[in-house]
Amino acid sequence: MYRLELSPAAIREGRRLPSSVKARVDEAMARLADNPRPSGVRKLRGMDGYRLRVGDYRILYTVDDNEQRVLVWRVMGRGSVYRAR
Repeated sequence: MYRLELSPAAIREGRRLPSSVKARVDEAMARLADNPRPSGVRKLRGMDGYRLRVGDYRILYTVDDNEQRVLVWRVMGRGSVYRAR
């Protein structure tokens, strides 16, 4: 089982989600601890990490197999999640 960690940005973005979406996103992130590469997940191009789709929202994360760790670094709507800050 992997340890799930959230970046400060992901925590902040998660607080801004509508409550109906937040419950689904939280559930999807919890499942990443059991299986960090579920079906439907896509490898990001041009950067390290993976993308998990939850409706119109995206969870961007990296997996460290050596430390058994999943780091979620972005949780946003699909239109703005890939833009650099």
